[in-house]
Amino acid sequence: MAESFYLFANGELQRKDNVLRVTTSDGRFKDIKVEMTRDIYVFGETSLNTKCLNYAGQLSIPMHFFNYYGFYTGSFYPKEENVSGKLLIEQVNYYTNGDKRLEIAKEFVDAASYNILRNLRYYNERNRNLEGCMLEIKALRRGIAQTQDVNELMGIEGSIRRSYYSGWKQIINQEIEFEKRVKRPPDNMINTLISFVNSLVYVTCLTEIYKTQLHPAVSYLHSAGERRFSLCLDISEVFKPLITDRLIFSMLNKKMLTEKDFDRESNFCYLKDAGRKRLLQEYDEGLQRTIHHKGLNKNVSYRYLIRLECYKLIKHLMGDKRYEGFTIWW
Repeated sequence: MAESFYLFANGELQRKDNVLRVTTSDGRFKDIKVEMTRDIYVFGETSLNTKCLNYAGQLSIPMHFFNYYGFYTGSFYPKEENVSGKLLIEQVNYYTNGDKRLEIAKEFVDAASYNILRNLRYYNERNRNLEGCMLEIKALRRGIAQTQDVNELMGIEGSIRRSYYSGWKQIINQEIEFEKRVKRPPDNMINTLISFVNSLVYVTCLTEIYKTQLHPAVSYLHSAGERRFSLCLDISEVFKPLITDRLIFSMLNKKMLTEKDFDRESNFCYLKDAGRKRLLQEYDEGLQRTIHHKGLNKNVSYRYLIRLECYKLIKHLMGDKRYEGFTIWW
């Protein structure tokens, strides 16, 4: 089974015969088993050359880069192998047709908000007093079907998120000042974790989209803008409650991450290396976790659920089966 490789050490990444070799600044080296590598996450200050990138491209291995503070900066996206001109035309047609675009966008928001409610219900059943938050989100969800355009839909999605985040202080056991979502830059432990894990989910979606015939820049809920793979943003919305939020709740409530794992500089907060490595281990193990898929009647990993979401969207675009966003059933 292919795995993700996480590179933390400072040094050099280069092709050495038929492997990619990591040589650290103190002279030690480790060979990456490329035949078993799905994608590479680079967190350290690593130098590489075109020979390395050409080899990664030849092997169809995406590489995702993060800066010193753990903020995602970009990806090396190999030449697409699974190309379908017919599907790309349909992808664009569904984006340019307002009604067709809105139909798909509604499914993303409806599924994401349902998954949010499932998280709240789980903790409400454990005496966290989230009834008010749940009622507010249920009322907002009723407006999804009546929205007339994507901007209005995004407004509802934002209101749902704000209500959801207002309940986090009831869910998380640690004393953390968290009143609202702050992104650029994140100003406290929770906002830092949301930004960091959301970026991981984003690049995981990118890797999974790469394995399909979808184009990652043509989206439906988010505008197809510049300098981003906006379809990853669409699909990640559906999975953030399952992957991002549950991971954050678990690690904070189990005290696997505490204030000592974070540092502050001027007006922002970031996760230190030790905490980042701990989180990435939990993230990777979480993606490998399996559940029994009712439709397929077999066990599938959380990661593969993302790939299945891509296939469902392809069927919708090709007119085979209407797309319905993934919702948690367990």
